[in-house]
Amino acid sequence: MPDQSQTSPFTFACQGGLVLNQPTFNMQPGQALELQNFEPDIDGGYRRINGFRRYINHIVPQTSASTEKVLMVAEFANKVVAARGQKIFSSASTELVTAIASGTGMTGSGTIAVDSTTGFSSSGTLQINSEIFTYTGVTSTTFTGVTRAQSSTSAATHAVDDAVSESWTERDASRTDAGKYNFERFNFDGNDKLVVVDGDNAPTVFNTSMAATDVSSGGGGEVSVAVTGAKFVTAFREHMFYAGMSSTPQELVFSVPFDEDNFATGSGAGSIKVDDTIVGLKVFRSDLFIFCENRIFKLSGSSLSDFTITPVTRNIGCVNGDTIQEFAGDLIFLGPDGLRTVAGTARIGDVEIGTISRAVQTEIDNNIADSDLFESIVIPDKTQYRLFFSNSTDAEAQTKGIICVLKGQQFEFAKLKGIKPSSTDTFVETGNVKAIHGGFDGYVYRQEKGNNFDGTAIDGKYRSPDLTFGDPGVRKHMQRVVLNYAPEASISADLFLRYDYESGEAARPAAYPFDSSKYQQFMAQLHTAQLHMVVQHSL
Repeated sequence: MPDQSQTSPFTFACQGGLVLNQPTFNMQPGQALELQNFEPDIDGGYRRINGFRRYINHIVPQTSASTEKVLMVAEFANKVVAARGQKIFSSASTELVTAIASGTGMTGSGTIAVDSTTGFSSSGTLQINSEIFTYTGVTSTTFTGVTRAQSSTSAATHAVDDAVSESWTERDASRTDAGKYNFERFNFDGNDKLVVVDGDNAPTVFNTSMAATDVSSGGGGEVSVAVTGAKFVTAFREHMFYAGMSSTPQELVFSVPFDEDNFATGSGAGSIKVDDTIVGLKVFRSDLFIFCENRIFKLSGSSLSDFTITPVTRNIGCVNGDTIQEFAGDLIFLGPDGLRTVAGTARIGDVEIGTISRAVQTEIDNNIADSDLFESIVIPDKTQYRLFFSNSTDAEAQTKGIICVLKGQQFEFAKLKGIKPSSTDTFVETGNVKAIHGGFDGYVYRQEKGNNFDGTAIDGKYRSPDLTFGDPGVRKHMQRVVLNYAPEASISADLFLRYDYESGEAARPAAYPFDSSKYQQFMAQLHTAQLHMVVQHSL
């Protein structure tokens, strides 16, 4: 029997996230030299991210060119509001609760059971995957009078949780040369409304019936600066604030209280100037934070009589306002030196600016230089912030991003690859988190759904730092590697062992493949989520 007197186990759990600013010998064993499309799981270990799929099966209609991206996507009044080209549309989406077999007959009396029909028309057209249905009635959870395989489509099999959506309805076509949208959901008078701005047209307000009304500006006792062409909008202290007008990029214009379309100076409206170009607005706790290219300001107070502007910092700005999100009880944004937080401290009126992304700063620097569009989204039930670096010339498969997860008091990071949003929104509806994005291809997608990227396999990779097992100068012999994992779906993955810092003189064993069937081999040794060396994973 071989002598095992000097054999000792070496175990580690996957934690700490991606670290790119430390020598490998200084890294903790569970940290990652490479962590792509794996998220630091708030329940422990690393978990391959969920996929995304179409939220609305119909493409958003184009204005003039198929290259038009989705400029806005927002959940409002149980509908999805999307902008593409010079028009704004709405649709509705739900999910199947009962599967539909390809042979199920539906010729005018069929029924489709779904989570909810709220937001849908009382009759009309549905699409599930590539099949089109018509219906003549609804209950709260069913479509009735259904006929399938319409518009030259074929009957197909549809699974539980497949998306069911109606066709797009045009809501506003009187726009010109719209740019990237910003929006705010609000309720000043007991009625839910949505206000949108696009950097070119007048701000537009939608009610729950999706009727559109343009916001007036200028003249007749109102503020002298028009709000047409505003890029940013937010509701604060019952006033609506507009900013980003091209002729006055340093000015905020605010309405009278409880009226987003009234700018009479004698009734509480006004304007405020800062000394830098505004790139974003965000309400946080009791203040309105004004993010500029090189500075950050805070607006305090409740009305025209006591609004006060104070500088938070005059040395740090925000790279892009679309990176600003409320996350884990704080504000997070992309500064020129990485991701930063605006932290309200225990001292009244004091604000702390903190850098959190030193571990992945090189990745952020490279992507800032290569990107022409920034998007971000929050997954609140995972305490997760996602930042996407999009470039109009790059394929979606090559588009990168960063995952930031707060675990305890520490931020952990990972890389994203294969998601290319042109607009985003996160909406929580009765505890159901909906993270959606518009694409460069004209479709609207929902993240955290499915096991692939709209049909494309997810390429996930984890690589641990080099493991020295104590003294790096002493050669060791490895007897076995035990990998503990818990598959949630079918997987195809490989385990690579790389010896002697990948020296050409060292043996290079073939990859060890494993899939869901091999899970039982490891169950008896399951302890904590452990991945040794390098794992490549896809579905």
